[in-house]
Amino acid sequence: MARKWMLPLLLLLGALMAACSEDQKKAGDVEVTIPALFFEGQDIDSVISKAKNSGIKEIIKNDDGSLTYKMAKPEHEEMMKGLKEGILANVDEIKASDDFKSVKDITYNKSFSEFTVSVNKKEFESSLDTMASVGLALTGMYYQLFNGADVENYKVTVIFNDESSGEVINTMVYPDVLNEKK
Repeated sequence: MARKWMLPLLLLLGALMAACSEDQKKAGDVEVTIPALFFEGQDIDSVISKAKNSGIKEIIKNDDGSLTYKMAKPEHEEMMKGLKEGILANVDEIKASDDFKSVKDITYNKSFSEFTVSVNKKEFESSLDTMASVGLALTGMYYQLFNGADVENYKVTVIFNDESSGEVINTMVYPDVLNEKK
């Protein structure tokens, strides 16, 4: 299920990079390392090629399978803006979706490291609506990493609480949840 979200994230990255002009590339560089987890099941050389074709200045394939991206500061700022817009659209989509009927509201902090999903407890307990956490978590992790979070110390917590009582029903911490499923 996690892989379902990888391609859209990479396509978003590519679109954002392609939108930046050549003049912006001279303003300084930002380096970002993305863990191997985000590239599982993908041809890494193809990922690198697509990113370079999208305007990323340099990509380093690290021994641990992670990739380090080098880009101009203006490109990075534009990308962060696009990532934020993508997360907000994802939140709205989940709230409006018939796929997650128990979800009533979603709130988040500024760094997208924590999402609180308010649900109808009865509907939630008889559904697979915890799957909503995957998209929130992956986009939140991606945002944090591109915003400078330490590749060894980044987390996204998704808290499901009862809309009526505020009782915490379930808490999922990513990427820990993804690593447990390996």
